[in-house]
Amino acid sequence: MKREIERKFLVKDDGWKHSAGGVVCRQGYLSRTQDCVVRVRIADDKAYLSVKGAVTAVTRTEFEYEIPFSDAEVLLSDFCENPLIQKIRHVVFYKGFIWEVDEFSGENQGLVIAELELESEDQVFEKPDWVGAEVTGDPKYYNANLVKNPYNQWTGKG
Repeated sequence: MKREIERKFLVKDDGWKHSAGGVVCRQGYLSRTQDCVVRVRIADDKAYLSVKGAVTAVTRTEFEYEIPFSDAEVLLSDFCENPLIQKIRHVVFYKGFIWEVDEFSGENQGLVIAELELESEDQVFEKPDWVGAEVTGDPKYYNANLVKNPYNQWTGKG
């Protein structure tokens, strides 16, 4: 078990794109409640099952296990609600921190979010110029909620 301390931000321009490539991800949800989310993710040629607890401030409990790729394929196709979350995850290094930039596709095309995992809730960091407004506490930006309310259905986007 680990404690995930994560902050999320909108990305306002392509200044981060100097990084090469990314990992293609497909993910779906077996369960989505306020207290617990159970997710299946395929990231390139690896597959994972994750269980995440409720968010308190910016922290939550997370369990993640690698599972057989073929199991993940069946779980995504037969057990997860559609639309699946589709994205390319890019890793960008900036001033000692690792930023994960998710470029969504499919039903969430056009949404780009940067995530930063921290060691403590009050850890100080500098935002890159391409990072915009913080959306950490806004549930509409949670991947699990993008299944029910995809970005392409939002009015006023953002």
